[in-house]
Amino acid sequence: MTDDRVWTAALVVIGDEILSGRTQDKNVAQVAEWLNQHGIRLAEVRIVPDEIGRIAETVNELRAAHDYLFTTGGIGPTHDDITVDAMAEAFGVPVVVHPAARRILEDYYRDRPGGLTEARLRMARVPDGAELIHDERLGFPTILCENVYILPGIPEILEQKFQALRDRFAVSPYFLRIVYTREGEGAIAEHLNATLAAFPELLLGSYPKIGDPEYAVKLTLESKDEGYVERALAHLLGLLPEEAVARTE
Repeated sequence: MTDDRVWTAALVVIGDEILSGRTQDKNVAQVAEWLNQHGIRLAEVRIVPDEIGRIAETVNELRAAHDYLFTTGGIGPTHDDITVDAMAEAFGVPVVVHPAARRILEDYYRDRPGGLTEARLRMARVPDGAELIHDERLGFPTILCENVYILPGIPEILEQKFQALRDRFAVSPYFLRIVYTREGEGAIAEHLNATLAAFPELLLGSYPKIGDPEYAVKLTLESKDEGYVERALAHLLGLLPEEAVARTE
């Protein structure tokens, strides 16, 4: 990925516990930040329940709409870990026990209490034809089905997975500059519009903050072209009244 095209990804967060509020998702920000560092725009996020049909339908819609799709959750050893089954339904293939994954589990549980039980063996199940991405930094490989990466929901393990996957993505990051203003959005809207007219490829965000004594709006300017974002920043700062700018980053 060395060109300037916009690569997009979607994220499917799987789990009844997220929708019920029993568990607060911590992965969306982590996934978005990691993708942004690799020049991939996280275009949308869906949260779906532990229902095979709903997961499969969502996966098929999003994997066709984006360059990459990531799923988190539902790949453990318990009865409600159904992501692999849903993925198999989405791709129209059976679920199989991958020989390499089985060997990894056999080695891991050989000297542990209980050994490799049927429940633990569930973690070796993959959609038929899936690729296993091995990395010496991980105890267990990542499952890849075409452009769909099947990832765990535990944030600490997810972070390890992304560290192991980084070599698969050529780094082409978005360059980010931030402006904090003391003026509200209504007062600066015309300056934002003028900046976008002059720099139509700029990703420009405006985020109000209520009750903060230091600033009223946080503005973000992003582009894969560092010079472009710097020129856009200079243009915007030239339009904003000097006293309106709290600080820039």
